[in-house]
Amino acid sequence: MNQRANDRVIIFDTTLRDGEQAPGCSMTLREKLRVATALRDLKVDVIEAGFAAASPGDFAAVANIAEQIEGPIICSLARCHPGDIEKAAQAVAPAKHNRIHVFVATSEIHRKYKLEMAKDEIIKRAVDAVRMAREVCDDVEFSPEDASRTEPAYLADVVAAVIEAGAGTVNIPDTVGYTIPDEFSDLFAYLKANVPDIDKTVLSVHCHNDLGMAVANSLAAVTAGVRQVECTINGIGERAGNCSLEEIVMALKTRSGHFGIGTAIDTQKLYPTSRLVSQITGMHVPRNKAIVGENAFAHEAGIHQHGMLKHASTYEIMRPEDVGLSKSNLVLGKHSGRHAFRERVEQLGFSPNDTELNRAFEKFKHLADRKKELFDADIEAIIMNVEGDQRGPWILNELNTSASTAALATGSVHLGHEDGHTIEKAAVGAGPVEAAFKAIEQAAGIETKVRNFEVRSVSMGDDAQGEVTVTVDYNGHSYRGNGISTDIVEAGARAFLEVINLICRQQAAGTLDDKNSPTDKVATI
Repeated sequence: MNQRANDRVIIFDTTLRDGEQAPGCSMTLREKLRVATALRDLKVDVIEAGFAAASPGDFAAVANIAEQIEGPIICSLARCHPGDIEKAAQAVAPAKHNRIHVFVATSEIHRKYKLEMAKDEIIKRAVDAVRMAREVCDDVEFSPEDASRTEPAYLADVVAAVIEAGAGTVNIPDTVGYTIPDEFSDLFAYLKANVPDIDKTVLSVHCHNDLGMAVANSLAAVTAGVRQVECTINGIGERAGNCSLEEIVMALKTRSGHFGIGTAIDTQKLYPTSRLVSQITGMHVPRNKAIVGENAFAHEAGIHQHGMLKHASTYEIMRPEDVGLSKSNLVLGKHSGRHAFRERVEQLGFSPNDTELNRAFEKFKHLADRKKELFDADIEAIIMNVEGDQRGPWILNELNTSASTAALATGSVHLGHEDGHTIEKAAVGAGPVEAAFKAIEQAAGIETKVRNFEVRSVSMGDDAQGEVTVTVDYNGHSYRGNGISTDIVEAGARAFLEVINLICRQQAAGTLDDKNSPTDKVATI
């Protein structure tokens, strides 16, 4: 067995592959690189960067991550098809440490209704795929899709065959979130008792959350001897999602006396990474989400507050600082300097480059003139959104709206283009947001269909910033943008303009027809 797997639990992050398959969670190449960089800083062991054969966009994402992200193993998923394996090998080749992850379904329901293949045919396909992958990559992982609903004796035969063929990691996925902890533990006990040479491979687990037990099942697997857990930031993924990385990591850390094993994760990076993925995907973290939710360390009940004042451990089993969440209130003001701002940004777990920091500081000073009090959440929102504001071709110079209960709302925009020209347009709508959106569409010459408009309060107070996420459909594609402001209409306009800019950039690059959305993916484990 890999010696590292004896020392700790390997964290295999599949946010960029399985997480992205969740409806509405598709990411651009630049966004994937931002997430991959955060995962590297978080110190995950393996990044499943995508499914290289799914589309040219997926291939480019895996290849770019393999070339630019150093440290973790960079992995690509592949079906047990020669073409998939060739694409995966090409995509991960630039990485110093790379892996090919092949899979095929094994359960009776999949054999009968999806594959229409006999048991022996599936084993042959799995073995051939592992051997082919080993010819081009030393590190090969195999997954029997829907393993938790596969007959144990047949599953043991499959696992034995792929280990003999050279699979260094064997992953046992609960693809549809069907199993329960005791049952899952029994399955691993059975495999260990009935698969020759099983100690020569790293056993892995990949759990979905359909019954709300993905983390519980993964922890049961760890107790049963599994040494790799596949998970996603914020638990995003298909249907009800995947095992949540932050929950599995903090469970192992907080209950180290019980589990006796931990991870290499830098837990103080958990909260910033969670916020980044939330902002990029538009999947907001529920307030009551374990570990990284806004209420995770909040105490309102009087008896809880009394206990907390006496000793924090009365009602907190973790320190908020352990996951990168600050408990400070008022942080900085309009007289704060650049050095103090940089220091606070770094304390919050972010590492922007000089250009991003300068832009963030400018936005911070502007916000400080508009808000009476600034909080950590305000700074987080600025850092998260600073990149989108600097990517044209269009820039919002001015926005004016007017609304009345007795008439249609009006909106006008003044946009500047990166080529130097400016344009002004006005429109009417049922409300100021619709009017502003229509004015932007007219200015840019692009007509879209707004599918979703979400507003979230960033911090506290009646002058709190609002973060708006806008999802639109255009030419058969789904696009998402984010914007923040103390004015919700302005935040919405900035989010909408981010979408318009993305469409314009794709048009200019000739990539608008290269779909890269969750509906185009053909793989799940």
